[in-house]
Amino acid sequence: MPEHVIPLQYSSTNTYLIRGRNGILLFDTGWAGTFREFCREMGEKEIPVQEISYVLISHFHPDHCGIAQEIADCGAQVAVMDVQREFVHAADDVLRRGQGYTFHPIDDSKTRLVRLEDSRRFLAESGIDGEILATPGHSDDSISLCLDGGCFFVGDLNPLYELEMHRGTRIGESWEMLLARCPKMICYGHARTALLSDPQTEPGSAQPVPMEQIKPDAEQVSFPESAQKTFPESRIHDQEYALVRRIMKYTDRGYSAEKIQKKMKADVPVDWIRDVMRMYLTHTDVSVQGILDRMEIRGR
Repeated sequence: MPEHVIPLQYSSTNTYLIRGRNGILLFDTGWAGTFREFCREMGEKEIPVQEISYVLISHFHPDHCGIAQEIADCGAQVAVMDVQREFVHAADDVLRRGQGYTFHPIDDSKTRLVRLEDSRRFLAESGIDGEILATPGHSDDSISLCLDGGCFFVGDLNPLYELEMHRGTRIGESWEMLLARCPKMICYGHARTALLSDPQTEPGSAQPVPMEQIKPDAEQVSFPESAQKTFPESRIHDQEYALVRRIMKYTDRGYSAEKIQKKMKADVPVDWIRDVMRMYLTHTDVSVQGILDRMEIRGR
């Protein structure tokens, strides 16, 4: 990871600080209710929250924008790209349904609206060299931050190793546009960072590695060992399916992850339940099997 990029791990969403010559940009935030953990993580990094100049959201799903306003209240400004304007409050209802925290919606009057065509000038204000591109596919408002050094932040854009199955779709088109800029490193919202080329390569000359060399390392959320011990191996998938279906049902009723855990008979960690809830709430019309496939639970 480049020295000026600082990963933060305080929630189920990967967030990143990008330190520019004149300021700091935060790419994505976690769920509502994680502000205290965010501040603790910033303290451990010895970076005052007040030093953040801008908050940039990859897309306005609840696990990416939940504490944006709380961070903004500390002095940062939420930057909204023009293609995202109508989606800023798309997750508000979901976030308000959560229990155990107070949700702070984004204050539109204090946001910074930026046109995509002006993104390079906008980033330059903080001393960051790069551009912001519209990369729809996971959602219509998805954007990616592409640093000139080759480090790309893509939020929840489907992992690159899945590109072949998305040829001819908006996801595929977004990836083709990004790959044309020869990224060296891909930073995902819920996956391990993928290295695409030799990090010693000079900026602008990186060449993506062949697709067959890209390992499927995304969203590795394993089915809990305790639950695997509870169910015979031949029945694990059926049990996974039933558990995910129940979690979806309880989520529709507005239950918190903690309350769902209490209703489950199996020994299922609350973090695993939150991951299922996240997938359900942020992927339109996703099926039970779709969640299982997406989380890559089976066989892990």
